[in-house]
Amino acid sequence: MSLQVQNANNVKIYTVSGSKGSRSIPDWLARRNRKALKNDLEWRHRIELIQDFEFPEASLKIRTTRDGNYVLATGVYKPQMRVYEYAEMSMKFDRHTDTENVDFRILSDDWTKSVHLQADRNIEFQAQGGLHFRTRIPKFGRSLNYHHPSCDLLITASSNEIYRLNLEQGRFLNSLVTDIDPAGGSGVNCGEINPAHLLYGCGTDAGTVEFWDLRVRGRVGILAPSLPEDLQRSSFSISSMKFRDDGLTMAVGTSTGHVLMYDLRSNVPLFVKDHQYGFPIKSLGFHEGTQGEDGRSKIISADCKIIKIWDRENGNNFTSIEPVNDINDVSLVGDSGLMFVANEGIQMQSYYIPALGPAPKWCSFLDNLTEELEENPVQNIYDDYKFVSRKELASLALDHLVGSAVLKPYMHGFFIDLRLYEKAKAIANPFAYNEYREREAKEKLAKEAGSRIRATIKLPKINKQLAAKLMMDDAKARRKAAAAGNGVPEAPGGTLKDNRFADLFTNPDFQVDEETNEYMLINPVKSSKKPSYRIVDDDEIEEASDSNGSEVDSDEDLIRVSNYRSGKDKAPEQATSIRSGIKDRKRIPKMQALKQQSSNSGIALKSQAQRSFAERVAKDKGTANTISRSASGGMEMSFQIGGKKKGGNGGRGGAKSSTSTASKNGEGGGGPQRRERRSAGRNTIRTL
Repeated sequence: MSLQVQNANNVKIYTVSGSKGSRSIPDWLARRNRKALKNDLEWRHRIELIQDFEFPEASLKIRTTRDGNYVLATGVYKPQMRVYEYAEMSMKFDRHTDTENVDFRILSDDWTKSVHLQADRNIEFQAQGGLHFRTRIPKFGRSLNYHHPSCDLLITASSNEIYRLNLEQGRFLNSLVTDIDPAGGSGVNCGEINPAHLLYGCGTDAGTVEFWDLRVRGRVGILAPSLPEDLQRSSFSISSMKFRDDGLTMAVGTSTGHVLMYDLRSNVPLFVKDHQYGFPIKSLGFHEGTQGEDGRSKIISADCKIIKIWDRENGNNFTSIEPVNDINDVSLVGDSGLMFVANEGIQMQSYYIPALGPAPKWCSFLDNLTEELEENPVQNIYDDYKFVSRKELASLALDHLVGSAVLKPYMHGFFIDLRLYEKAKAIANPFAYNEYREREAKEKLAKEAGSRIRATIKLPKINKQLAAKLMMDDAKARRKAAAAGNGVPEAPGGTLKDNRFADLFTNPDFQVDEETNEYMLINPVKSSKKPSYRIVDDDEIEEASDSNGSEVDSDEDLIRVSNYRSGKDKAPEQATSIRSGIKDRKRIPKMQALKQQSSNSGIALKSQAQRSFAERVAKDKGTANTISRSASGGMEMSFQIGGKKKGGNGGRGGAKSSTSTASKNGEGGGGPQRRERRSAGRNTIRTL
């Protein structure tokens, strides 16, 4: 089971019934879809504190009996009253009436005797067997009160008189005439009997409170409440009132949404509480023995929109409840933390506030249930809704729903049911699933790419370029030795690990300056081609080690670095010759068929600029050539010059013709027609 919880002002309020979490399903629908309801997780996890705690349309008034075993409620439609028994946690019976109920009072300690004020000016007395007696009053009634010592039933109506019906004698007695003008259509809205000394007070449309002593049937005082200047509005009337058990404290509710606290010994209010909605106060109640640090009693006031619980002494807010439907009446279950709310919805609402008091004995399991919920918090109340803006609503073609009950306005947008939102989104974008799959695939590939090992070389602070070159040369030598089958040598040491050259990479005096003339003479050609390795700082090495959990120590890592190129290195670069100042043209790679070569051949396709003179001649003349390498690193090359062509003059003529042809093709001589020139600083044999 689960309960929806609100946390207004850091006070937990559990909605026991009357919310979406405990939705009601009609009997005919439940019978028809009984099998389907088994799979409804929300229906299976619902909680019903009292079964059938509802009315077909709305509930009007609700009262609890003095013995604490029953609760009576009236509602529509059809007009009826229902009695619920706590021991069985279900409805005991329901009884229909002719017209709607305005107010009712329970005359006995249990449910067996009650009197009901109807909207058609009738007063009905309900007994255990049914309708006992019915009578009629001259004006439309507004409230009921029963004075136990004298057995007088006091009925306020839309007139200046308070009707008295004596239940012992069975007849009407002289009415109590109030000090209001009946010509203006004013009347008496509410009445209340003080439980301590049985003083009767009534609130009028004229904005006054009159006090009557029923022992002498005379008025003992008139109170004219007034609001402070900052809250002063047009004329107001008294809509509700309530006495505290101490006999001195009184709360008065007005039609403007204010609650005034009075001490009967003073005509000045102790303080004024504003509900800030402007609706008449419908219900007032005192709650004694509140749990918590202060332990002070609280006042529960309600208008049609909100229920506010606040401190009786200073008016500080304790918490508040704002139901979905309009409120008609509020009833407290003794001094416990449970309250019932009659509203304009089908279900009557039940709220449990542990901070107000413990759960009643008949539902003590609520304490255990709320303790479990505090350990395992439930989902938020808005988890079943999606917030959408007006622009997004228009993109989903749902803007025509603005103003309907489907959309809940909130700030600059609306709350919409999550299921409806998903359906509308699927209709508006039918390819959302394909986009989702592509997005998931890209994220998976990116995640896998991020977990790859990217080796980095940790270089000294001095002569980083030279150290990187030496390390790469060592890695290439090891790779070549492994390919030749000579075995993999030990980890490279060389200059980097030689103590004689330690100062070369530690002493700043040995830093190589590439801008000096001496360096340029030794290295006349400087290429802007980026190396196949990346130089990083010590901080980056530490971050990479922490993230990958490994360092670059093995030869395999060095080989990976030698073959590594970033995406920015894929574009062809331009190399500048310091000697000639000529820039090589950007070369576009072309696909060429690889000729059959011997098993010892280690030459791959090269660009025209990288070919040796022998390769160019072999290509142009079509001669056969062979290149072989020895295990010790030597190389042997042999080629054969083609025979005499037509129009030639023998061997020498053929050679001359070949030279002439090569000159015409721009591959021989140094004339201006030459397309490419071999770099003077390049060793042909080493290139091969």
